[in-house]
Amino acid sequence: MAKAAPASVKKEIEELREKLRYHEYCYYVLDDPEISDAAYDRMMSRLKELEAAYPELVTPDSPTVRVGGAPRAGFTTVRHARPMLSLDNAFSYDALREWDRRVREGSGQDKIEYVAEHKFDGLSISLQYEDGVLTRGVTRGDGTTGEDVTPNVKTIRSIPLRVDPAALKKVKLPPDFEVRGEVMMTKKAFEALNREQERIGGKIFVNARNSAAGAVRVLDPSITAARRLDFFAYYLLLDGKVPFAKHSDSLQALKQLRFRASDDWKLCAGIEAVIGYCEDWDAKREKLPYEIDGVVIKVNSIAIQNELGYTAKAPRWAIAYKYPARQETTVVNDIIVQVGRTGTLTPVAVLEPVQVGGVTVSRSTLHNMDEIDRLELQIGDTVLIERAGEVIPHVLKVVKEGKSRRPFRMPKHCPECGSTIHHVEGEVAYRCVNAACPAKRKESILHFAGRHAMNIDGLGDKIVDQLVDKGLVKDVADLYSLKLEDVAGLERMAEKSAQNLLKEIEASKKNSLARLIYALGVQFVGERTAQLLAEHFSSLEELAEAKEEELEEVPEVGPKVAASIVEFFSEPANRQLIKKLNKAGVHPTAEKRVVKSQKLAGKSFVFTGSLANRSREEAGDLVIQHGGKVSGSVSKKTAYVVVGTDPGSKYDKAKELGVTILSESEFEKLLGL
Repeated sequence: MAKAAPASVKKEIEELREKLRYHEYCYYVLDDPEISDAAYDRMMSRLKELEAAYPELVTPDSPTVRVGGAPRAGFTTVRHARPMLSLDNAFSYDALREWDRRVREGSGQDKIEYVAEHKFDGLSISLQYEDGVLTRGVTRGDGTTGEDVTPNVKTIRSIPLRVDPAALKKVKLPPDFEVRGEVMMTKKAFEALNREQERIGGKIFVNARNSAAGAVRVLDPSITAARRLDFFAYYLLLDGKVPFAKHSDSLQALKQLRFRASDDWKLCAGIEAVIGYCEDWDAKREKLPYEIDGVVIKVNSIAIQNELGYTAKAPRWAIAYKYPARQETTVVNDIIVQVGRTGTLTPVAVLEPVQVGGVTVSRSTLHNMDEIDRLELQIGDTVLIERAGEVIPHVLKVVKEGKSRRPFRMPKHCPECGSTIHHVEGEVAYRCVNAACPAKRKESILHFAGRHAMNIDGLGDKIVDQLVDKGLVKDVADLYSLKLEDVAGLERMAEKSAQNLLKEIEASKKNSLARLIYALGVQFVGERTAQLLAEHFSSLEELAEAKEEELEEVPEVGPKVAASIVEFFSEPANRQLIKKLNKAGVHPTAEKRVVKSQKLAGKSFVFTGSLANRSREEAGDLVIQHGGKVSGSVSKKTAYVVVGTDPGSKYDKAKELGVTILSESEFEKLLGL
């Protein structure tokens, strides 16, 4: 029988949860963090450690549940307590005035007080709370029933998993209630998502709304967590009814309950004040950190809302004013290629200059060759383009084929450095893998100096910009040739700071082979893979000579990773870089793992699900220490599949193939722990 948790542990867990909830609120709702990311991570790590040791103390509202669990088989449907209807749209101010006339006539009022709010461009969600704890998240669906996406919405950090009872008491709300709002993605998060997609050669998303909606409706919550979604609340319901006399009261109560709600709503005395609000925000909406595509106008009085009622599809007491689409047609005069910071080639349409939403547009990203093929676009075609917010416009479709149209072909050599372009059949991305390519130079140096790579403290963006712009550093090896006068001459760098930076650079020569492998920035080679490679090969030079079949002998290295490593070292410029690093004194040798026994020799293990007593990486290390191997996939050659909580498809595969399945305790018994 497991021992009961001491009172001191229970107290520490509760204190950690309260602190983490508060700092999540400061960071994700108020956008005003009070502690560093590192301090937050330390608290989260400590809480995970305690919950792993005492799983009986894990609760559904713990901040640790936000990481995203295992994929599910499908969604269940849930009936809404009150229909989640869509809104009627108005596309002109005259249409708004006509709607206002109908509202006044229907209510018998001479003048109506309205609430005007931003129309968020996202996905509507219903959040249901019981005893103040989030128990269910449901999509709008058809308005009557929606899909249960609870594990996904729990990963969105601006959604409270638990609401403070004192706050509920303050707004006179019982602990069982419903909040409705919009899941969305900020411009910054959307751009970061596409940068990452570009880096890995994945699908480029056209707009933030689609990527946010898609992330909520995936079966794997870890994908939702990775998208960095946000949530804005705009309705409070109690048993399907509004618990306040005015809609504005609900908006104020949501803020008091620590939900993220817009600060930009406004009480408007009549429709002309609403129109003024629409005009004001049309002029400045590009400055918002998120996209809005219009304004939602609601009758403020709940009594008048109830009197007006609903049509079959929409409430009569609310309407959405939609801003005009910022679209124009123009001609694609040429298609050029830009090399991104990660080495990915991006085709860019050179357009006949055209005014879109008051801005002259002459270029538009085409993302990749798949997008060009999808559009069936050629140079000389007339296209429809759209500009949303401050992002670069994108091509929606070809509206007329050019008379002298000609197809675009990706170049065979990098336009920046002349290196051969690499492209894997079946993948989207075309890449320059030269680590010293001018287009990716700054990014390569920053990655090389990162905390988990060579850990060169003080080598940040501004210093790297100056070193590269002044021609002092052309590749990462040049860092080891820097002189004191070079660094001290940089802006904001005194002699003492320069000395400290040079000491950091010199100290990095003593780093492990694993750190150096990771620091090189080989695609698909993260910290874990770098460590496994360093345990298998004696030096960077030996790794560089390895064939794909040799690389696939390394635990957790499959064909895709092996091909990427071979591709990287096949580039002559990268081989030259290794020689320069060696000459500079950066040539660590492998740190062979201590082998304690051979009791698991010849046995291959696969881990799936969350383990209670250690991470899967730590469990894998134990296997290797006793002569066994760890694999990332299940096959007939697999000896054991170790299953934790919420196992994934590897568990099903093991059952299908008849592979021996172990619980964590059985695994520990096998090792004699």
